[in-house]
Amino acid sequence: MPMAELLHALQQEARSRDYIIRLDVLDQSSTMVKARLHISPDIFVQVYRNDRFDTTNLVLIHNGQRIYARDQLAGVWHRHIATAPDLHDISAEGRRPVELAEFLDEVEAVLTAKGLP
Repeated sequence: MPMAELLHALQQEARSRDYIIRLDVLDQSSTMVKARLHISPDIFVQVYRNDRFDTTNLVLIHNGQRIYARDQLAGVWHRHIATAPDLHDISAEGRRPVELAEFLDEVEAVLTAKGLP
């Protein structure tokens, strides 16, 4: 998803998901955006997109640690599953591209499974 579309999706998801308490755009240029969707004081989703390098990072952070993520590096996707967030899942499911809304659905499932808000 190009940066401009992702920025629009961030704003739309922040408005439509009641559990998101705030959207912060941390950095933005004509080809890059870095933002956070805050869920609680110690839980947020960090989103980064760089069109120039075809890189996307979608990361769920709890207490300063990655607990789930999907990354696209030079157009190739991989996933960091909740049970092993330091490893790269390069299975067919791990390599599957996702949009922001789908990632947030996955975040909801991870938070529920971990008993987090």
